[in-house]
Amino acid sequence: MHYLMAFVTCGGICLIAQIIYDNTKLTAGHITSMFVVAGAVLDGFGLYDRLLEIAQAGAALPITSFGHSLIHGALAAAEEQGLMGIALGLFDLTAAGITAAVVFAFLVAVLCKAKN
Repeated sequence: MHYLMAFVTCGGICLIAQIIYDNTKLTAGHITSMFVVAGAVLDGFGLYDRLLEIAQAGAALPITSFGHSLIHGALAAAEEQGLMGIALGLFDLTAAGITAAVVFAFLVAVLCKAKN
């Protein structure tokens, strides 16, 4: 049952993104940004944690989880450090993912040849 819920949730999020992409003039970057903000808003209202309980990996894998992690880290740091913690906490939970993305993007750029 866990696999089914994860598949349905992750697939549903991807389906929504594909429908938006096919029926609007928005680019993939616009849709990605919208989903990050949607994850942040859902976490701000405490709904994304509930979604993680139900769907587990199905909600942890899509891009909406990145927005959730940003806000979750900011709110946790704000409780400990006050107003300054908001700025510092944004990157606390997401630092490993951002670092990995930069490192792998650099490696691909060095190792692969551009087509033009």
